[in-house]
Amino acid sequence: MELEVIQNKIFEIRGYKVMLDFDLALMYNVETRVLKQSIRRNLSRFPEDFMFSLSEHEINQLVSQNVIPSKSYLGGAAPFAFTEQGIAMLSSVLNSEKAIEINISIIRAFVTFRQFSLTYNELKERITAIENQFPDIYKALNYLVDKNVDSESKTERNKIGYKK
Repeated sequence: MELEVIQNKIFEIRGYKVMLDFDLALMYNVETRVLKQSIRRNLSRFPEDFMFSLSEHEINQLVSQNVIPSKSYLGGAAPFAFTEQGIAMLSSVLNSEKAIEINISIIRAFVTFRQFSLTYNELKERITAIENQFPDIYKALNYLVDKNVDSESKTERNKIGYKK
């Protein structure tokens, strides 16, 4: 499975990068209810930092962001959200070749996200260090940027069109 497809199914909820049960069921080629049933039978394997059930507020946010077409799409049940560790644990619950193959792809997608995050944080730290080394230049550049924004917003232009 392509990493980009998987990465589009990863969301941030409660500060965790998670995937939702209906997306995972689709990838594993099983019904969502079958996936949930397997999880409920092995609930001790899924502590709160591995998997959690979404609240009504979180479901409404997902609907408003078009992640879920409508609440009826869920069939009345709150979806489970799985963290990276929870998805790894799924391979022990869903013991098929397809599940193992999909889990490997999903873990690779999470690793790619983590690497990007580390690169971004490193870049941010370097920029901060440069700003600290050259504070006068940084202030001058900010002044010029702010000055251009202010002058662009205050300049009125002649309207184009016919006079009434």
